[in-house]
Amino acid sequence: MGEQRVGVVGGGILGVAIAREVVRRRPGTEVVVLEKEDRLAAHQTGHNSGVVHAGIYYKPGSLKAQLCARGRELLREFCAEHAIAYDACGKLVVAVDADEMGRFDALEQTARANGVPGLRRIAAEEITDVEPHARGLAALHSPETAITDYPAITEALADEVFEAGGGVRLGARVVGIRRQGDAVLVQVEGDATPLRLDHVVVAAGLQADRVSALVDGERSPAILPFRGEYLGVTAAKRDFVRGMVYPVPDPRYPFLGVHFTRRVDGSLEVGPNAVLATRREGYRRRDISAADLRDVVAWPGFWRLAREHWRTGVDEVVGSASKRAFMRSASRYVPDIGVADVTRAGSGVRAQAVDRDGSLVDDFRITRADGVTCVRNAPSPGATSSLAIAAHVMDEVWQPRA
Repeated sequence: MGEQRVGVVGGGILGVAIAREVVRRRPGTEVVVLEKEDRLAAHQTGHNSGVVHAGIYYKPGSLKAQLCARGRELLREFCAEHAIAYDACGKLVVAVDADEMGRFDALEQTARANGVPGLRRIAAEEITDVEPHARGLAALHSPETAITDYPAITEALADEVFEAGGGVRLGARVVGIRRQGDAVLVQVEGDATPLRLDHVVVAAGLQADRVSALVDGERSPAILPFRGEYLGVTAAKRDFVRGMVYPVPDPRYPFLGVHFTRRVDGSLEVGPNAVLATRREGYRRRDISAADLRDVVAWPGFWRLAREHWRTGVDEVVGSASKRAFMRSASRYVPDIGVADVTRAGSGVRAQAVDRDGSLVDDFRITRADGVTCVRNAPSPGATSSLAIAAHVMDEVWQPRA
């Protein structure tokens, strides 16, 4: 029979996708999603760029690469079934300097090893055929890279959970998870009695390390929050980019660099940068949490990371403070969009997992013990891969007790 009472901690796209996968695979299972905010998709899901990644960047054979490829197809099918916006507007990854060409060649090899659909390398004179206002020495064109509406997808997934008899509890902050006999007891803040469940899945995003530590006392990898800020391109210039224009990323650094991204509402954004956030769920510069800052500075991996990447960190802070500095890099790729053509827009916070030795956790990391499965790290392309991660949790990680 397997587990009949299942709790999922976290109401982002991944948590709700896992709940939906449970009710699809095991009809009759009682499933409840526990979300501490007053709505679903409140944090990373609702503050990302909306990109459906094609698998260009990920180490061939990694869980990331495998689940991105499968997740993209599942997501496209889900959006078609539910009439959710999904636009394969395509992406160019552009090299603008000769010293980038080595990384560019390596990126092409990675993308081809990952089977990125329709990928082609184009020369400088062909770039304007795809993006008339972009410039560079060479580019990789990924025509199947798409954009979508992740909050709408999350709501549609939740509807399927409801239809199968499952539930969502909003304003339900989980403060305790412990094993007692054949049950897992989950304590929700303010409740006198804990929930008795057969299995619990933690998919808590920015709080993944803290909630997972309730299970086994293990905080590693720790979540370090990085705020990514966006600029919006004014109406007069928003059609200067048809899809997306990205730089060649530096593989030593976990972020892809400032880029141009079309949104499904027709707007065009530039960003994000990556500055250390002073609050885990702080989307404004003035958002500060002393407790969150203490957690950052107390983690030994932070100081090792800072020593290695402090120069890049300074550049990001400068870009955060100055639109001119922010656009200095972006305008190299689309010179016709400059500082006068952008205004400050929204921001998101990325949950960057860092091991105790300062290593950036690049792949998905999922653990299981005593009836609790913890998704400890689900970075980009986590949203793209969400339906595939949910299936993976059921297929490979979640082994029901005999």
